[in-house]
Amino acid sequence: MSQVVAVARRLAGNPVARRLFLDRNIEFWLRAIDPSWSVREPRARVIEVIVETADTRTFVLKPSAGWPGHRAGQHVTVEIEIDGVRARRCYSLSSAPGDRHPAITVKRAPGGRVSAWLHDHARFGTVLGLGPAQGDFVLPPAPGKLLLLSGGSGVTPVMSMLRDLAARDRIRDVVFATFARTADDFIFRDALEQLASRHAGLALHLGRGHLTEERLVALVPDLADRETFLCGPPGFMEAVEQTFARCGAGHRLRRERFVVPPPRRVAGEARVTLARSGRAPVLPASATLLAGLEAAGERPPSGCRMGICGSCKTRKRSGTVENVLTGVISSDAEEDISLCVTSPRSDVELAL
Repeated sequence: MSQVVAVARRLAGNPVARRLFLDRNIEFWLRAIDPSWSVREPRARVIEVIVETADTRTFVLKPSAGWPGHRAGQHVTVEIEIDGVRARRCYSLSSAPGDRHPAITVKRAPGGRVSAWLHDHARFGTVLGLGPAQGDFVLPPAPGKLLLLSGGSGVTPVMSMLRDLAARDRIRDVVFATFARTADDFIFRDALEQLASRHAGLALHLGRGHLTEERLVALVPDLADRETFLCGPPGFMEAVEQTFARCGAGHRLRRERFVVPPPRRVAGEARVTLARSGRAPVLPASATLLAGLEAAGERPPSGCRMGICGSCKTRKRSGTVENVLTGVISSDAEEDISLCVTSPRSDVELAL
């Protein structure tokens, strides 16, 4: 099968074939044979669905030929079609890089179109669009003392790291602390307890309730000496960041965010002119451009909604905007911005 796709890709990549639009015909017939085959983009077939908690599922995937693999801690863009509209979201890989099949673990988000669709419709044989693995939230080549710290579904990328360490027999001095609301909300609980029982170098802590500075320091007294990888909800991450800052250990902390911090509360509105359509909705200055445009009935391309995947990157012709991640305010003309992490600070014109 992989040889068929490889031959088709070589044919479709031929300049003569592209001029004659044969690449489109090849793509059509490949998908008619097997929906997971494509000459244009990687795809993956769901081969197993694992129930982790009441609202969390792991989807084990079989990527099409040519998918380049991943490093522990990275994420991928998943693309599906909902009611005739393509939707993209980023999900962290929860499998180790050496596993035969990669896996993503998805928590159903309130109002989340893609996570809800995956939970309700993805079954054995479902085909998804699968982008290449991305992100620099990865382990160093030779990790020393480690702290893997997560809250809720933030356990996903650090679980990939722990599985990678276990597969390479590199669990020497690792503290793995994950927090959830209730005992039933711990994702990977059984797998974590099995790993802890097999590796003396793994100290596992399953915590419930609010994480305070006192609690964290008591749990990991030597946190300033540990390379720390953190992922979780905003409030949880903020508490950890403040603790590390006060301990003078901020430089030891690596972060992965699943949720963009809310924009600053700014009074007023901004008219956003869409150059191609000619429409000019008035949006609140306290919302991101993506959220404001969607609330106004527009449907700009979007993906991860965290400023990572680049799906909503758009040319700003004019106007002043603020990046909600960095706080940087820019009035430059003809610059590319990500709508999902940008708020208007004046009237803006976009090349949409």
